[in-house]
Amino acid sequence: MNVPLPRIGGRQLAPPPDPSTLEIRRVLIASEGRPISRRVIDCAAGLATSGGGRKASVHVFSVARIYGTSLGMPMPGLLPTRQEWDAQRELVADAVRALKRRGLRSEGHVVATRNATKNILKTAQKHYCDVIVMAADPPRHGLLGDFMWSQEAYRVQRKSPVPVYLVEHRHAERA
Repeated sequence: MNVPLPRIGGRQLAPPPDPSTLEIRRVLIASEGRPISRRVIDCAAGLATSGGGRKASVHVFSVARIYGTSLGMPMPGLLPTRQEWDAQRELVADAVRALKRRGLRSEGHVVATRNATKNILKTAQKHYCDVIVMAADPPRHGLLGDFMWSQEAYRVQRKSPVPVYLVEHRHAERA
């Protein structure tokens, strides 16, 4: 389920703790804009029901990417288009429906940002989430990975005060 742990700056990231050792009340499914796969939903649902008889609630969060700024101010041409907003809202709505079919309390929202890591961590804190679940591409080593949008899950994992469970992303599957 988890991706092999990358070595970042010569050190290997610690694996997340065994879910049975945690008291999980709220789970955050976070996406930096990629589709939320069935495997991510399965992982989050498993974490939400791992506490015995009590089910945790699940919050689904996705980012509509802002591509940059000009002179420090957002430019309309760099903001998400209506189609990009609609696509992200549909991804979140599909994940929420899939979670509700499993009997879990679920809600979600989309935000536009250039810094996905910061907003994912802020959302986890705002909703008092105990764990974060994200899809992740295979890890890239070195400085190059810090500039790749697809490596956002590893940046979240490095900076997060709560456990982050990474699920290998496969481009062909959806919820």
